[in-house]
Amino acid sequence: MPDHIPDKVRSLMAFDFGTQRIGIAIGQRLTGSAEPLRPLKARDGVPDWDALGRIIDEWQPDAFVTGLPLNMDGSPSDMSQRAAKFARRLEGRFHRPSYCHDERLTSYEAKGIVMQEHGHQNFGDYSVDGLAACLILESWMSEHPQGDSNESA
Repeated sequence: MPDHIPDKVRSLMAFDFGTQRIGIAIGQRLTGSAEPLRPLKARDGVPDWDALGRIIDEWQPDAFVTGLPLNMDGSPSDMSQRAAKFARRLEGRFHRPSYCHDERLTSYEAKGIVMQEHGHQNFGDYSVDGLAACLILESWMSEHPQGDSNESA
């Protein structure tokens, strides 16, 4: 996976990797904002790659960001290793740069937002997966703003 982010990477698709669902968000580096998309079902962390390909074809992101669920001390977990493998597969299958980003507490924060906005904990009706992907992507973009790279387009 690449170490630097070229300025030509303007639109990004982010993923909140999970074994049953994978949250997805799309965002723009220029604005630093992201919007959730419908989560993708997964079987033991494996998505329907054809369905994911159709989503990618529709949105045409320049690159991907996958959240890494690290342990609270920053060490890798089994899930972070699986998420990193998913990120590598994205890059290999769809031929776009794929970055990983620390996602500690994003799902917790997303659940808090749902409870605050909707007054309940019905995470089935109000999915936190896409919201968590938004938080991952917005955090990544705040650390990598447009024009803050070693390579220009």
